[in-house]
Amino acid sequence: MNSPWWSQPCAALDREAADAAWLRQSKLTKPPGSLGVLEDVAAQLAAWQGVERPRIERVWISVFAADHGVAAEGVSAFPQAVTGEMVRNFVGGGAAISVLARTLGARLDVVHLGTVNDPGAIPGVLRAVIAPSTANFCDAAAMTDEQLRAAMQAGAGRVHQALDEGADLFIGGEMGIANTTSAAALACALLGEMPERIAGAGTGLDDAGIARKVAVIERGLRRHADADTALEQLRRLGGFEIAALTGACIAAAQARMPVLVDGFITTAAALTAVRLNPGVRDWLLFAHRSHERGHARLLEALEARPLLDLGLRLGEGSGAAAAVPLLRLACALHAGMATFEQAGVSIADSQ
Repeated sequence: MNSPWWSQPCAALDREAADAAWLRQSKLTKPPGSLGVLEDVAAQLAAWQGVERPRIERVWISVFAADHGVAAEGVSAFPQAVTGEMVRNFVGGGAAISVLARTLGARLDVVHLGTVNDPGAIPGVLRAVIAPSTANFCDAAAMTDEQLRAAMQAGAGRVHQALDEGADLFIGGEMGIANTTSAAALACALLGEMPERIAGAGTGLDDAGIARKVAVIERGLRRHADADTALEQLRRLGGFEIAALTGACIAAAQARMPVLVDGFITTAAALTAVRLNPGVRDWLLFAHRSHERGHARLLEALEARPLLDLGLRLGEGSGAAAAVPLLRLACALHAGMATFEQAGVSIADSQ
C-alpha cells in the first residue's frame, strides 16, 4: 500500500548556499553578528532558495475560510455569520490582510472551504466547499476521513498554484468563528497540555467566556481521548481551514517553498504538519508571538524564535504579512552592503 502524499519526503536545504551566505556576512562592513536575527534570516533564505543572495519579491498569501460546529457551544464573542461575511470583505479590500497584501504587493488568495452563511460565488474567491461547517467535536469527530483529505489537499493545491505563478514565499491565513477553540483543542491533544494553559480570549472573550471555552475543550478531549496520532487528532478536533494549513505546510516543504507562519491557529497547523512529517520544520519561519495564551507553548514545542512580538491576535495571516518587510530588509542588507575590501575599510584585528 502506498503511503499518503503528506508522508512523502521533504526537500533538503541547500547547505552550500547557506555557507556561502554566512561567508559573505563575515566580509560585510559591520562587526560579526551585529545585525542579529537579520543575518540568520538571510542565511536561512539562502538555504531555501539555493542562492548566496536570496530575494523576497513575490509573496503569496492564501486565506482559508471555514466554519466550526463547536461554535454552537457559545465559545466566540462573534456570531458564526461573520465567517461568510468576512470572505466578501477579504476580496473587497476591507480586511486587515487585504490592506497588508496590497501594501506589500502580495497576491491575496481567498479560499472558501465551507461556511454556514454561504456568500455564494464571489469574483476573486476560490470555492472549494467541503461542507457548511465541521461537526461539533463535543458530539462527534469534527471531520470525516474524506473531508480531512479534501481540506489538506485544498491547502496543498494553493501551494502548487503559488509555485506555478512564481511565488518565493508562502503565507497561510485563516478565518473561522470558533477556530481558536478548535486550534486550542488540537494543541492540547498534540502537546498533552491542560486546556486552561492553552485556551485564550480568541475574538475577545471575558474571563467567564474563557472558562466556558476551557470546559468545552475538556469535553472534546474526553470524547476523543483515544485519538493517538496527529492525523486523527486533526480529524477529530480540527477544522477545514486548519487541515488546509497543515496540508499547505507539508506540500510547501516538499516543493522547496518557504513558509512564513502566522499566529496561534496557523502554528497549531504547523505543529500538526511537523508531527505528520518532521522534515517540514526546516521550511518554516515564524513571524510573530501572538497575544493568544497558548501560542508561546506551541512555539516552544517547535523550538521557534519568532521575529516579532507586537501583541497581535487577529489571524488572517496578518502577523506574517507584517513581518515580510523584515525579510526584505534582511535580503537587501545581505546583498547591498559593501565588503571590507570593496569599501577599503580595515578589518578587525584577530584576537
